Amino acid sequence: MPSEKQTAVKYYVGVDVGSASVRAALVDGSGTVVAHAEQPIQVWEPRPDHYEQSSADIWAACCSVTKEVVCGVDASQIRGLGFDATCSLVVVDKQFQPLAVNCQGQNHRNVIMWMDHRAASQVERINATQHRVLNYVGGAMSVEMQPPKLLWIKENLPESWEKVGYFFDLPDFLSWKATGVTARSLCTVVCKWTYTSDRGWDDSFWKMIGLEDLVKDKYEKIGNHVLSPGEAVGKGLTPEAAEDLGLPEGIAVAAALIDAHAGGLGVIGADVKGHNLPCENQPITSRVAMICGTSSCHMGVSETPIFVPGVWGPYFSAMVPGLWLNEGGQSATGKLIDHVVQGHVAFPELEAKAAASAHSIYTYLNSHLDLIKKSLPVGFLTVDLHVWPDFHGNRSPLTDLTLKGMVVGLTLSRGLDELALIYLATIQAIALGTRHILEVMQAAGHDITTLFLCGGLSKNPLFVQMHADITGKPVVLSKEVESVLVGAAILGACASGDFASIQEAMAKMGKIGRVVQPNHEHKRFYDKKYEVFLKLVEHQREYRSIMNSL
Repeated sequence: MPSEKQTAVKYYVGVDVGSASVRAALVDGSGTVVAHAEQPIQVWEPRPDHYEQSSADIWAACCSVTKEVVCGVDASQIRGLGFDATCSLVVVDKQFQPLAVNCQGQNHRNVIMWMDHRAASQVERINATQHRVLNYVGGAMSVEMQPPKLLWIKENLPESWEKVGYFFDLPDFLSWKATGVTARSLCTVVCKWTYTSDRGWDDSFWKMIGLEDLVKDKYEKIGNHVLSPGEAVGKGLTPEAAEDLGLPEGIAVAAALIDAHAGGLGVIGADVKGHNLPCENQPITSRVAMICGTSSCHMGVSETPIFVPGVWGPYFSAMVPGLWLNEGGQSATGKLIDHVVQGHVAFPELEAKAAASAHSIYTYLNSHLDLIKKSLPVGFLTVDLHVWPDFHGNRSPLTDLTLKGMVVGLTLSRGLDELALIYLATIQAIALGTRHILEVMQAAGHDITTLFLCGGLSKNPLFVQMHADITGKPVVLSKEVESVLVGAAILGACASGDFASIQEAMAKMGKIGRVVQPNHEHKRFYDKKYEVFLKLVEHQREYRSIMNSL
């Protein structure tokens, strides 16, 4: 019956490739996640600071999780597909076959991960040029961006360099696999490759850094056809990809987003009416979306370009069409918490007790902190324990790859209490790092009143409360914990034509859940912690200066 057809629910598939796993979700037009699946992907670490993956392994996982979430769903109700992924570098030859990014010649390992820091000397040379494109990355390029990685391949793997057909950012590789079209997303090329939406590629930059070969073929290897995120790619899903993914041939496939940007899209535009938030009836520019997983990203938008020292951007239309994006970030957050907790001598005891109580290790640690705090607020337990969190260098706002982690206030105690305290101090250090980033953004011209959190760490109530208390700003959690997947699905919804714009889809599909208010009575304590926090990095630089004077 025609009336049934008209009321049939429309679904969109979002696929998210994170650092360690691929996830997919089936999402309806109101932003509700109807089905969800996850599969781990392999990471190789052949040498310190070298992290590699396989594009074939990643695509196989994308197919597996997508098939799982659409199983049993009427294919005619699935309207669009959106991808997001980490900004890792995929290398293929002229026949689109994987090419080695390692000295071992292992072609299946053809992805240099976003967190790979092998190109430290290359990025140093690129930054020494002081080329004008660096103004759009906070004044200094990060080792996590693509130009230094390309230069590393040219200098260290000449055989692979000669055979290269295409370099893809991972989100663009996925849209190519789905459609057979090599178009790139404005998000990836602007944020990680130095493209600008008004001028395109800057020939002088590539020539200056020794990658003039990319200019010669009119940028075919890195992309000369660029689409806005959410724009339909080619003629939709190819027959081969449709079979791989278990989806209908020809459905709309969207130009992709980097994973953090998809998370931003999934939360930042949500309707906040009735929650008594300072951002209510204010433009979206008063909000910052924080995507917290292995690493954390801080996404703020503005109507005019704001240049923030040490913060990436401004990037035009890289996340929300028509608005400029600034992106702060911390290279290791979830990864740092895991590192600190799992490396502690009391970790086996924690694992055993958490398992016995049928809780995750972090739920158990949060409960343990409540037990030992006595009459104090839990955060005050670290009055003499301080952490500087840059165990993997500083992305923002100091843009210093060489900074190291610091812990001040250790004792000889080895028990569960001490593990809980160092866990708490680490979470506080990450939140203090967020405060540092927000202060720099605000000093440059952003007016930020409210934080919107998503990603794995937003499930940890201690992490969320510490961010509220330490920044002094309310934290909004999305109704759907999987905001990144909702963001990817929003792309598919736009590509399908079911929504007139990204903004309309964001408002309809992004929903807020819990609001966490800061404890303002704790402000003085955290102001003092922040004072110590800034002293830590000042002292680290002093120590380095002393040792460099040898």
